[in-house]
Amino acid sequence: MLTDLSPLIAATARWLTGAYPPAGGALAAALCEAQARQAVTAAARLRYPTDIDAGLVTLAGPGGAGRLDWITGTEPDGDHPAEEWAWRTWVDEVVASWAAALLTDARLAALAVAALADTDPGTQTAAEFRRLLAPGDGDRRAAALLRHPDLLAPVTELHRGQLLDRLTPGRPLAA
Repeated sequence: MLTDLSPLIAATARWLTGAYPPAGGALAAALCEAQARQAVTAAARLRYPTDIDAGLVTLAGPGGAGRLDWITGTEPDGDHPAEEWAWRTWVDEVVASWAAALLTDARLAALAVAALADTDPGTQTAAEFRRLLAPGDGDRRAAALLRHPDLLAPVTELHRGQLLDRLTPGRPLAA
């Protein structure tokens, strides 16, 4: 069974950076993408902590971007060839919501990364999630929309309660 979450992570990060685009040129786009990918990676690893969880979501599919598009008003226009929208079927609404919460709340991001470190002590979480945990001025400027709590509130609030439950101390991290 496929247990690689990279298609889900790539599609969800792509959706976030499309809905909340970077401010600036190519460097800003790269910095924004890195922050989105780190937040989505942390959220996906929290949401699907075991190989069985990851295998099930890759088998059943994560659900797509339809509801997120509707909530944010970023619905694609008209008819497009399948190759232009097929990636959107790999967007995970819960992971996008959790990632949005991590991007807009430093305390939650720290709790999430600490929870990941607790479940896999060999992980280099501080280095792996540096742009999520301690964004520099350039990171913040590049991802001004992606880190804006008011703009992301509709997405964040979709599944914030589930994230808070997951990060409650003493609660097992099984989906």
